[in-house]
Amino acid sequence: MDKKAAVSAFEALSSGIRLDVFRLLVRAGPQGMVAGELASALDLPPTNMSFHLKALAQAGLVAAEQEGRFQRYRADMGLMRGLIAYLTDECCGGVPALCGVDGGAATTGFSPPEPGTKRQTESSMSDKCYNVLFLCAANSARSIIAEVILNQIGQGRFKAYSAGSAPRGEVHPMTLQVLRAQGYDTGALRSKSWEEFAGPDAPQLDFVFTVCDTIAGETCPVWPGQPLTAHWGVADPVKVEGSEPRRLDAFSRTQNQLLNRLRLFTSLPLAKLDRLAIQHEIDRIGQTSAAAEG
Repeated sequence: MDKKAAVSAFEALSSGIRLDVFRLLVRAGPQGMVAGELASALDLPPTNMSFHLKALAQAGLVAAEQEGRFQRYRADMGLMRGLIAYLTDECCGGVPALCGVDGGAATTGFSPPEPGTKRQTESSMSDKCYNVLFLCAANSARSIIAEVILNQIGQGRFKAYSAGSAPRGEVHPMTLQVLRAQGYDTGALRSKSWEEFAGPDAPQLDFVFTVCDTIAGETCPVWPGQPLTAHWGVADPVKVEGSEPRRLDAFSRTQNQLLNRLRLFTSLPLAKLDRLAIQHEIDRIGQTSAAAEG
């Protein structure tokens, strides 16, 4: 990356709003977000959001793709890595330590260790219990199912939670029915708001997965902070109409879809992968599984 391109990118990111927009798009990964989702997440008027997205696009930080009546925006991850490399390679003379940055931090996204501390060893990472939050809107079916499955198949390596941006207030009866039919424990399940996981006493999250259906026009909640995030869209079985067997079949298919994805997720060698590699894998699970299911 040359100096002119770096200056243009940094000027675009000098706005606090544009920085927030870019960070949201980075977290959204290959799925990206439409302008309306970004405006809703940041509580901005659509016209203001269009202005900021145009500035980011002109700097090459985001790319837009027409999707029906909307445009879907995605962060240019290559340019972001180029900016980080420009700072560490050019400004630090090729010696990241001169900037107080660990050599792998610029590419992996992990923070450098504090002075006097050591990085976790592979053994300690493999012993870690990862906190995982599944998000949808109502928290009555898909996110609940994912929570229950991961807590059972995770074998102590994962602690799963679920929540909704607009919780229904109760778990859908058919969610409980299909889970109990497979022998899952449903005794402690409840529909709850994601606000429970935003307070100071909430568990520190390692992963956040959204399981809403953007193809059907659902707006997925956006989780701030630093956990690894991915979108694993699943059609909402609650919206299926017709006979009881037909509706139960929709819930069963949802359960099977999430079980397949979670089996892939729990098989990842997380202790051996850096942050970017993990992000790639969890994005791939959502994309390839959705294509196969479609």
